[in-house]
Amino acid sequence: MFANRNALMKRVFLFLLIILITFQQFVVLPGCANIIPPSGGPRDSIPPVLLKANPDDSARNFTGNKIVFTFDEFVEVQNIQENLIVSPIPKINPTVEYRLSTVTVKLKDSLEANTTYSLNFGNAIKDFTEGNAFKNFTYTFSTGNYIDSLELQGKVLLAESGKVDSSLVVVLHTNKDDSAVVKDKPRYIAKLDGKGNFVFRNLPFKTFYVYALKDEGGTLRYFSDKQLFAFADQPVKMQSQTEAVTLYAYLVKQAASQPVSSVSALNLANRRRSGPETSDKRLKYQTNLANNQQDLLSDFTITFEQPLRSFDSSKIRLYTDSIYTPVSSYSFQKDSTHKKIRLINTWKENTLYHFILEKNFAEDSSGKKLLKTDTLSFKTKKISEYGALKMKFRNLPLDKNPVLLFVVNENIYKSFSLTGSDFNQSLFLPGEYELRILYDSNKNGVWDPGEFFGKHKQPEIVKPVERKINVKPAWQNEFEIAL
Repeated sequence: MFANRNALMKRVFLFLLIILITFQQFVVLPGCANIIPPSGGPRDSIPPVLLKANPDDSARNFTGNKIVFTFDEFVEVQNIQENLIVSPIPKINPTVEYRLSTVTVKLKDSLEANTTYSLNFGNAIKDFTEGNAFKNFTYTFSTGNYIDSLELQGKVLLAESGKVDSSLVVVLHTNKDDSAVVKDKPRYIAKLDGKGNFVFRNLPFKTFYVYALKDEGGTLRYFSDKQLFAFADQPVKMQSQTEAVTLYAYLVKQAASQPVSSVSALNLANRRRSGPETSDKRLKYQTNLANNQQDLLSDFTITFEQPLRSFDSSKIRLYTDSIYTPVSSYSFQKDSTHKKIRLINTWKENTLYHFILEKNFAEDSSGKKLLKTDTLSFKTKKISEYGALKMKFRNLPLDKNPVLLFVVNENIYKSFSLTGSDFNQSLFLPGEYELRILYDSNKNGVWDPGEFFGKHKQPEIVKPVERKINVKPAWQNEFEIAL
């Protein structure tokens, strides 16, 4: 009887325990869940999903002024001015609002009849929690009874280097006048991807004038020769299959770019005197010496902080060796900016030189001169520090007057006009070089920019060579380059 009583008590206790656990699950646990969120689990990496557009995408005979997009989660809109592209470009940009899971576009400009419009949001729409972008979302509608479906693809390259600047935009005009790029907003705009490619979609059967430019201030106009700019040779007449267009962007310069005289960066040669008063009055300059050594293959250059007002080469002298033996047959050249002086001389290897500047040899535009005579002493490199270089080019178009450019850190170290497929140099400064081929149409040895207004003259083209070369010292360096 006692055992039966214990068994009964155990069953009652177990029953009460089950009730207590069940009560906690229904009452206690939900309350705790509101305070402490669950941890762990994979991060949400899925962008918002569009559930509905009102009106529907690709709607015809559109007459409204509002478009509402509904997503599967809460969203937000960021940097809409930088991301949203409306084509054709309206006079007044639409406003974009978002709330919870909806995005609303309100059109402020009157719509043209029988016209296909597209709204490309770029990466502006993102989910609220993790910021996953609904990338390159494009919505299309037409005010007529059909959707235009023509495409124009192309590429934009920098004429001077053959490289890409993805910050440029491509614009389409319908006005054939050159002045349209200055005074008118374009009809259509497209951005470049990382490889310089662009594409226009939903274009009508029209003729367009194609340009690319660096858009400064959001004007979409070509205001200054300090802007990168490109233009197509011919207008593009849209067809069911339109050929791709390649544009070459250029920057108008005061003078054609000249090769730099040394691979090394400029090193400060002007030793500053103590005291703020004297240092402010002293003429500032830099030289191209690297580790106080002169390259046998380059000119000695002096670059001044400000343009020179006066320069007297007779007050500069060059000596050699420890006994200061005068050097003859050297000359000076001043560049068009009046900020750089080149000393042209045939250098002897492993030789000590002294460059003496009298205190009144030059005066810059602010009236600064040297406070006293300056002496710069340096040594030339040894021949053993150079390598021999031999290159053979395949598929080199000699009819385009090719010029071989050696480039270091985007600066041209040396340039050579090529008259054949073989290139040989008994001495060449060691280092890693990027190679480019300039097609020198006017045979002046340097790259020349284009001229759009009136002449429609394209810039000279530079093609980058995919392969870099590394020249080693005291070595016969041989390369075969396929173009």
